[in-house]
Amino acid sequence: MTDSPSTSIRQYGLVTLSYWAFTLTDGALRMLVLLYFHRLGFSPIEIASLFILYEISGVFTSLLGGWLASRVGLAPTLQLGLVLQILAITMLLVDNQYLTVAYVMIAQALSGIGKDLNKLSAKSSIKILRPENAKDSLFNWVALLTGSKNTLKGVGFFLGGALLSLIGFQSTLILMALFLVVILLLGIFLLPRLKYAENKSKFKELFSKSAAINRLSFARLFLFGSRDIWFVVALPVFLQSELGWSYWQVGSLMSLWIIGYGGIQTLAPKITGKFKSARIGGFQDQTTLVHWGSLLFVIPLVMAVAMMLFDNIGLIITICLIPYGFLFAINSSVHSYLILAYASRDQVSLDVGFYYMANAGGRLLGTILSGIIFQYFGLVSCLLTASSMIFISTFAAKSLPGPTED
Repeated sequence: MTDSPSTSIRQYGLVTLSYWAFTLTDGALRMLVLLYFHRLGFSPIEIASLFILYEISGVFTSLLGGWLASRVGLAPTLQLGLVLQILAITMLLVDNQYLTVAYVMIAQALSGIGKDLNKLSAKSSIKILRPENAKDSLFNWVALLTGSKNTLKGVGFFLGGALLSLIGFQSTLILMALFLVVILLLGIFLLPRLKYAENKSKFKELFSKSAAINRLSFARLFLFGSRDIWFVVALPVFLQSELGWSYWQVGSLMSLWIIGYGGIQTLAPKITGKFKSARIGGFQDQTTLVHWGSLLFVIPLVMAVAMMLFDNIGLIITICLIPYGFLFAINSSVHSYLILAYASRDQVSLDVGFYYMANAGGRLLGTILSGIIFQYFGLVSCLLTASSMIFISTFAAKSLPGPTED
């Protein structure tokens, strides 16, 4: 029996609350690790390596997590993600002498597994919880969840930098762990009624058999690789080490960018002008992605050239981040909508899991290349490589079919 629209919306709200809480701490933890371990004397390659297992675990978790969710349901995997994030945070509450690269990589791996279980469960739930007769399109539901998540991740970036300056590394970790424990306990009592009727898929069905999902996943890999290759590791280290920015300044810039990025994502259906009805039957999404991807391709190129020609690099980066964030948000939102539009309703977690495996693969590729290219060639080279990856992503999206929202 299908839940009423009001019940579905309430359940959607509960899922979103858990997703928001995890995202807030994930953004703060990322900024804490970046800034604190740079202060401890870690090199750019060592800092990038701290996140390698985080991204590798995301590749396998997205794939296996989709199968797991199809077997046990989405609510248990949502809560398991919170548990793993709590463990990851508490692992870092040791003396500095034990915070070796290998040890922190393991902690980050747990955080990566938790993040992808939580994200997979939250995004898959949209396909199932959205009432079939809902007036708002699937694109609107996806944009709202994704945009609000990234806004909170930006707040987390700011809190990570601010709390590191105000109360220190360990006190911030304790505060985040306690916050997640409260959210987890609330979820245990509030989410038992959150039921999902999904077919129990076989292990051999892990890999997508849909040509559209395969092509979209390939495009997603290079899209997010293009971002992480310069923005996630290289940029904050560059601002701190080369331009002498403080923790507050770095955290504030990253935070404001992510918040603005999330805000644009929530408006993506209106910006693209494709939400006029509950169904988006004739939506030529491959044209949409090629259009916005082509515009995004230009921004890192312009930034790289400007950095080579002019002296005020901090101002150049700050100005260029505005159009970059706007265009990347549109591309990401259309991607996030398409995977749910292409996904089969009776195996949504498998299709979404396969897609976010590619997303994690792109982040992994970007993280590894970021540390290497930045340390040996600098930020400009990272930006040029980013443009090349955007070109590959945009080209891969050319042949995507129009979606349905069944």
